[in-house]
Amino acid sequence: MRLGVNVDHIATVRQARRGRWPDPVEAAHVCEQSGASGIVCHLREDRRHIQDEDVRRLRQVVTTRLNLEMSIAKGIVKIALALRPDAVTLVPERRQELTTEGGLDVVKLSRTLPPIIEAFQRRHINVSLFVDPVPAQLRAVRDVGAAAVELHTGRYAQAPTARARARELSTLKTAARLGAALGLSVAAGHGLAYDNVTGMHQIPEIEEVNIGFSIIARALSIGLDRAVREMVSLLAPHNVQRGEQPVRRSHAAHGVETA
Repeated sequence: MRLGVNVDHIATVRQARRGRWPDPVEAAHVCEQSGASGIVCHLREDRRHIQDEDVRRLRQVVTTRLNLEMSIAKGIVKIALALRPDAVTLVPERRQELTTEGGLDVVKLSRTLPPIIEAFQRRHINVSLFVDPVPAQLRAVRDVGAAAVELHTGRYAQAPTARARARELSTLKTAARLGAALGLSVAAGHGLAYDNVTGMHQIPEIEEVNIGFSIIARALSIGLDRAVREMVSLLAPHNVQRGEQPVRRSHAAHGVETA
């Protein structure tokens, strides 16, 4: 099971003073060296954390896989098409939210999404849609032409009791099986942390988890390198079983800038 590390909250701290540090690009390098299989960032319309220049620099230096979370706003789509990350994950976005709340309503957007997805695919950019674990949404992901889905794990992560968590895990299992049966690559994310991520081991269809806040919060106490390594170790049973290793490209291939 791959680990994508979201570096948004490194930028959140930097933007509190509108300075240069801490640098999410340097953080991405540490994450890769510590075992992350990819780097995730979210270029929001309100630019509350990641900035356009961050994404440009990340595109130059990330040696594993750069996954850009984004809305379907025209301006953001234009930027993403120009920068060509390895993958984009289309998410809903509201100005007043603290973080992404709920999945994209693919059923409602069934006529809007296909030309956007096709534009990315023409540039060989993989497209994933972030959705709630609902069968109708998963079928809609397939129907609009996306090749991958990321299941929203917020209800599982925030379940107040063991029984509620087991119920939400069962829902995720069903959704992941359906996604795989539909021919989609399946990832999961939102709210996953050190105390709940091992539940994903029970869902073999999940190929990747994307985690940000809990890793960055843990890093405040023990450092980013150790925080990433601890999360990688929690995912190790799947990695050993599948014999997976991160695929890395040469820094020279992207003209890396030393920050």
